[in-house]
Amino acid sequence: MNIDLHCHSTTSDGLLEPGALVARAAANSVDILALTDHDDTSGLASARAEAIARGVGFVDGVEISVSWQESTLHVVGLRIDPDNARLRTGLEWVRSTRIQRAERISEALERAGIPDSLAGALAYVGNPEIISRTHFARFLVDSGRARDVKGVFQRYLVKGKPGYVEQRWAALGDAVSWIRASGGVAVIAHPGRYNLDSAEMKGLIAEFKACGGEGIEVVTGSHTPTQYREFAGYARQFDLLASRGSDFHGDAGSRADLGLLPSLPQDLKPVWHDW
Repeated sequence: MNIDLHCHSTTSDGLLEPGALVARAAANSVDILALTDHDDTSGLASARAEAIARGVGFVDGVEISVSWQESTLHVVGLRIDPDNARLRTGLEWVRSTRIQRAERISEALERAGIPDSLAGALAYVGNPEIISRTHFARFLVDSGRARDVKGVFQRYLVKGKPGYVEQRWAALGDAVSWIRASGGVAVIAHPGRYNLDSAEMKGLIAEFKACGGEGIEVVTGSHTPTQYREFAGYARQFDLLASRGSDFHGDAGSRADLGLLPSLPQDLKPVWHDW
């Protein structure tokens, strides 16, 4: 089956409305899709309705922003209950910190000679509670500050650059506990993006498992074929369930389209094995 368990809509920083995202997944022959917007679940109902209409299996998901040591990580929750009180309260807190960060980014860019960036970023936002650096990047590209989103991050939004601000997200244990409280499965998202060495990655996974985490993305749009093999190895070593997800945001800036990914290695136990 063609299963894609990581993608984003306009509820966070994707470019397609939830229903249009599901329609694209159906056109790409996706059998089961999880919508995993950043820190918000408000797009799930419309996505689920479209999935039912199109005969696509649908999984309620979310991607929670996490601070671990000095790194920002993402933990995906799959088969969550979006109405669970603990999850809802936790996500509300994370969203409040997003708004505060956006204000500080705007102030930093103002000092760097770029006025009105908050208003500019908000013009690209579908959900004002989920304003992200990507929205600032899209504004800066379209205002001629850089050629593409990647260039904006390199010039303005990463550590040491004029638009970067420090941010503390949810603790790893809190994010996993919110997911588990809602009946979901916690999965480390795109681990190859975090620039951790082997010892740090093993430390992260050990702590994640101790908190109740169960899975890791092995095949994802953020990984190279070498990283597929690397994180398959971690899944075996730590007895983690393996996940597959495109991390699709839209035609601009996505490395893989919905469902258009290699299969998981056959010896791994997929996160969906008992669904």
